[in-house]
Amino acid sequence: MKNQPLDTHLAVDMSQPPEIEKLFRAVIKADASDLHLKVGIPPKIRIHSRLKNTTGEPLTDEKIEELVFPIMSEDQKQYFLSNGALDFAYSVGEMDRFRINVFRQRSHISMAARRISGRIPPFEALHVPPVVGRIADSHDGLILVTGPTGSGKSTTIASMIDHINRNRSCHIVTVEDPIEFLHVDKKAIVSQREIGIDVPNFDDALRSLMRQDPDVVLVGEIRDHDTLTAAMKAAETGHLVFGTLHSNNCAQTIQRILDLFPQEERELVRQTFAITIRAVISQQLLPGIRPDVPRIPAIEIMLDSPIVRKLISDEREADIPAAIRAGEGEGMQDFTESLRRLVEEEYIDLKVALHYAPNVEELKMALKGIRSSSSGIL
Repeated sequence: MKNQPLDTHLAVDMSQPPEIEKLFRAVIKADASDLHLKVGIPPKIRIHSRLKNTTGEPLTDEKIEELVFPIMSEDQKQYFLSNGALDFAYSVGEMDRFRINVFRQRSHISMAARRISGRIPPFEALHVPPVVGRIADSHDGLILVTGPTGSGKSTTIASMIDHINRNRSCHIVTVEDPIEFLHVDKKAIVSQREIGIDVPNFDDALRSLMRQDPDVVLVGEIRDHDTLTAAMKAAETGHLVFGTLHSNNCAQTIQRILDLFPQEERELVRQTFAITIRAVISQQLLPGIRPDVPRIPAIEIMLDSPIVRKLISDEREADIPAAIRAGEGEGMQDFTESLRRLVEEEYIDLKVALHYAPNVEELKMALKGIRSSSSGIL
């Protein structure tokens, strides 16, 4: 929500909860992940990756306005009416928040709201590899969590930030659009800045960042070269920096980063990235078969081993997958290895694993105990 006006006053009668809270509470009760409002159909909720109808009536333009406008501030409402889209967050009680996007489509107002639980799950509840805790214990460098929308990136980073908050005396500063998980000060101090509420835009937030004496920084989603440049500068100067990126695997992450810059700047960016990167965690959220684990992440992890740094510096992204396989003893793993473990530990069905496998034949071989050679990458 770049360059949105600064306003903290919500146009809401707090003596009576807004009507939309009934829908939000229904999402929470159903343990759903998303709520969708669109003209002409009843509200829909997403449960275990599938959209399902509610028992409500088909929505009209007037009804959506009645639901959505009361939870916006006046400035937010005017921004939406002028620009056709708005991102913000809304809290239900003390433990649940919704990340909301209101947008126009075919001249009608629609809304998509992602539920963000106020309960920050520990690593064990997320079923991430133990090395994620070791990564979070880093004291400097850049850590990226990547994946498609809805892959659990924000939850994984929130768990890593909470791990630091519980174990390290430091100052954590987050710059978010909007704030998703609320962190309570524990061993650390956590300062959370929301774009459009606490600071007008990312540029202003990043310019003032170093004056706030941070040890750990979360820049949210890395959307452009200015954000990435600021993140790498902070990492170069001894800070631990977290960010998210939309990319499907670790090798693609490197290319996505380079694509943010003009051609003449890419060599410097490549070398800086090779020096500052500590880990890339790429994940996809898959349907599970255990009743107590309905969704579970398949995770690829790249660490900053000497081989990985050299491959990045030498423009050899194509050899990154082999380096990840070679580094499994250090905590690295590729998607094939992650899928193999999830199948063998009976978290996911074999058909699901084959559907999401980057290489079906390679996964079949891995399930038979055969892995391709990683020799010759140097």
